Amino acid sequence: MSSDDEKMILDTISKWAEREVRPIAMACDHEDTYPHALVEQMKELGLFGATIGADYGGLNLSASTYSSIVEEVAQHWMAPSGIFNSHLITASCIERAGTDAQKEKWLPRMATGELRGGIALTEPNAGTDLQGIRTTARLDGDHYIVNGAKTWITNSLNGGCLGLLVKTDASTTPPRAGMSMLFIETRDEEGNLRPGLTVKKMKKFGYRSIDSCELTFEDFRVPADSLIGGEEGRGFYHAVGGLELGRINIAARGAGMARGALALATRYAQERKTFGKPICEHQAVQLKLAEMATKTEAARLLVRSAARAYDTGERCDMEAGMAKYFASEAAVFCAEQAMRIFGGYSFSKEYEIERFYRDAMLLCIGEGTNEMQRIIIARQLISRNPA
Repeated sequence: MSSDDEKMILDTISKWAEREVRPIAMACDHEDTYPHALVEQMKELGLFGATIGADYGGLNLSASTYSSIVEEVAQHWMAPSGIFNSHLITASCIERAGTDAQKEKWLPRMATGELRGGIALTEPNAGTDLQGIRTTARLDGDHYIVNGAKTWITNSLNGGCLGLLVKTDASTTPPRAGMSMLFIETRDEEGNLRPGLTVKKMKKFGYRSIDSCELTFEDFRVPADSLIGGEEGRGFYHAVGGLELGRINIAARGAGMARGALALATRYAQERKTFGKPICEHQAVQLKLAEMATKTEAARLLVRSAARAYDTGERCDMEAGMAKYFASEAAVFCAEQAMRIFGGYSFSKEYEIERFYRDAMLLCIGEGTNEMQRIIIARQLISRNPA
């Protein structure tokens, strides 16, 4: 795809987000309702195939263009970007590591959004430490029998498939050597949950409307040919390989949210008057706006740098970690400063800024905590610059 084509796609998404996403964000968030109509529009726009290869019906967008799309959406409402991000992490895993038969079977349906889902890694006692997972899959003839629990899984209620990280051998050392990734279709042809799977939606402080759920597997049967790559013991590497794109997505969300909070605060500061003049003329407010603007631009530049590194095909966990860490913290900072600029009105549900404040903190936790990002950055820095 040419740069002109990618620019046209980005322009289309930008106009769509302004026209369709922003007007419904407040109501959907307050009512905690899933945006079904918006998802149908996302299918038509090709967002579920954004990074999937053209051979499988996807748009084959670069990470640079993809991250710009995420930023455009997130500046209005962060939650919808999670619907296609989790989906694309699993699709990326299949495209990178799946067998030819698996790619042909699943990717075309994922590209259209007919088959839509997410990635199931986190467990009640294992988040950033993936090697601590306890969900098991035991081979029984031509099926795996899955038992265990997952939590905070996006797209698990309203979607129909998941990349499921399991332990196929709990006796190995290190534990990652006994981990595998299964691709599961969670619903039958009638749309009912398959036997052995229970899904419970979680109530959340922020990032509402989007289904984050607790999953329980009790003797859940998965065809043996659903083992991604056809080889046990590779699941940990499949999972962490997709997290680079996931962290760039989180970073892009952070840059978008920082940008959105800055726009709201800048407009409000020009409309609100105190002591006979707009508050944007007060030095205290100007200092806040200046720092918000600087952090926002720095976040956007780090996202672009990480996306360019990803597009080269080289390892970029340091660049992705830097972007994710800084941009997510910038989103929190800008949301908080905007709350201060809005003053008492920031606590009113009639203003959008309170949603930015509630949503932003998730970015510091999701796809690996920011504490872990700093450790990754430091380790890579030392590795790349030996004494």
